[in-house]
Amino acid sequence: MARPVIGISTYQEPARWGVWEMPAVLLPATYPRLVRAVGGLAVLLPPDDAADAARETVAALDGVVIAGGADVEPARYGRSPDPRTGPPARARDAWELALIGAAIDLRVPLLGICRGMQLLNVALGGTLHQHLDGHTGGTGVFAEHTVTPVRGTVYAAVAPEPAVVPTYHHQAVDRLGSGLTASAHAPDGTVEAVELGGHDSLVLGVQWHPEMGEDTRVMAALVEAAARHRAATTDEVPVP
Repeated sequence: MARPVIGISTYQEPARWGVWEMPAVLLPATYPRLVRAVGGLAVLLPPDDAADAARETVAALDGVVIAGGADVEPARYGRSPDPRTGPPARARDAWELALIGAAIDLRVPLLGICRGMQLLNVALGGTLHQHLDGHTGGTGVFAEHTVTPVRGTVYAAVAPEPAVVPTYHHQAVDRLGSGLTASAHAPDGTVEAVELGGHDSLVLGVQWHPEMGEDTRVMAALVEAAARHRAATTDEVPVP
């Protein structure tokens, strides 16, 4: 069976390398490296504002990862920006919201990482805390802390015991979006994972950065779900 194809969202930023200085599509190499490590094929998804681009892109994939990055624009969830909220990335917000919507609609497995989890929550009508003061492990710095799964959730089936995870964030889920369940928490109660219940495909978001750690289970769960999706939509037989 061919390896499942996992698309990872990217972002456009000014960049400089060699003699070149121009806008570039960027993504930390740790994302595709982790996808490959757990048996997937990684492809990068540059922003595209064509009307049907997101749906056509997702339809060609077996799974989607919405990567971490800039703060979600507060206007997306009906709030004014806090002074500590970063500048808006409107083109990226629009592209990734379209990818999320297409993945949910087409039943393509989806994993949101950090910003990706927050954007998943916003896509389903939820809101965000724009700044966390005194969050476990540090706020807006690279750190680590323990996350504890909620029994009976999909995430708990993937990682049934508390785990120490690598983190970098200063925002978090406030009101949960429609259909989402909190499936892990930090010691201070911050929502650390969410999932879409009653859905026939994996839709999971995690607040931390699995691509920066050694625990591959979350990405492996996405790739396994992507393999099942591929088998269900082709004549291939999934590998046990």
